[in-house]
Amino acid sequence: MSPSDLPRIGYVLKMYPRFSETFVLSEILAHEAAGTDLEIFSLRPPADGRFHEALAEVRASVTYLHHHGRRSGDLWDLLRTGAAELPGLALNLHELLAADVEDGAQAVELALLAQARGVGHFHAHFASVATTVARLASMLTGIPYSFTAHAKDIFHEEVDPVDFRHKLEGTVAAVTVSDFNLAHLRSCHGAAASTAVRVYNGLDLERFPYAAPTLRPPLVVGVGRLVAKKGFVDLVDACALLVERGRKFRCQIVGGGPEHQALCRRIAEHRLADTVILSGPLPQSGVRSLVAGAAVLAAPCVVAADGNRDGLPTVLLEAMALGTPCVTTPVTGIPEAIRHGLTGLVVDEHDPEALAAAIEQLLDDSELRVRLAGSARALIEEEFDVHRQAARLRRHFAPAPAPAAGLTPAQACG
Repeated sequence: MSPSDLPRIGYVLKMYPRFSETFVLSEILAHEAAGTDLEIFSLRPPADGRFHEALAEVRASVTYLHHHGRRSGDLWDLLRTGAAELPGLALNLHELLAADVEDGAQAVELALLAQARGVGHFHAHFASVATTVARLASMLTGIPYSFTAHAKDIFHEEVDPVDFRHKLEGTVAAVTVSDFNLAHLRSCHGAAASTAVRVYNGLDLERFPYAAPTLRPPLVVGVGRLVAKKGFVDLVDACALLVERGRKFRCQIVGGGPEHQALCRRIAEHRLADTVILSGPLPQSGVRSLVAGAAVLAAPCVVAADGNRDGLPTVLLEAMALGTPCVTTPVTGIPEAIRHGLTGLVVDEHDPEALAAAIEQLLDDSELRVRLAGSARALIEEEFDVHRQAARLRRHFAPAPAPAAGLTPAQACG
């Protein structure tokens, strides 16, 4: 579908911008490069305090919906206005009253703003609160909605299957980021998942130039939030095994999160302070530069105790694009990008010994690094270009309404 055939698209996000969600930023920029008319609605103000440079390139306006501190009189005024202006409010009042009060109020606010600004389709990222609000706003206005489900919003133990099924049943497209996720949705939700489709997250390849890893310093890099599902504790243990064998190398783990202190303790226990560095978060340009200069990108992802797991980590795609060979695990959609012995190396979860062996193999064998990296870049160009993926996503957005019969487009617009 051509962007000119689309209405204004309202992107509904829990928080915008969010430092860890580079895939959302890349997707928005790709839509805008194609001429899509976007407006961004954020349910929460940004809280990271750090922003990627590419954020300045986004042209879409951003509206922050009211969150917390809404007085009862303001809520009553909002409902009174909604009752007068939203065609679906009376019919769907039971749905609104069943929602969390903040979600319901934001849905009414979003519906009124979207209707006034000519939004013709909602797209939400993550099947959690952003889709909750988009779905309710869709019911209040008749504006269709779609959403992208990633990983935690599918697999975490707190995901309510009944609520998820309602979201699937109301959407024009339930997008997800891997074939693994797609099969899971169809298996768990049956006919309700009939609109589910797979669209990979993509990269702007101009920002990730390829360089063959013929000569790289012995640097192993891990990138991601410091949470259990990233498996960084296994990376630290693997580094300890390599040090015991007399290997000389450095490992730098980039990111912040709740596991920071636990990882610090693990590093201290293994006496790895001179080998393993926790460098904290870096902007996208800093991550790109670090990964491009590394011999290995390690992403030992695991399924956490609460069911949380990665869908298909963007940093793996970035490393593949840059020419940095990867070692990872077969969690969810990862094997769709990292194909063992072809585009990277895959080891079992929670296996520091196998992880150490794979890292050592890549550090020692430059011919293997170059072969894997070349095949990985080819796959990225074929399957993970953000402009192609954004175009595939737009095929699932609702088209703009046709002009009234007998009128020219100019007449129909008034």
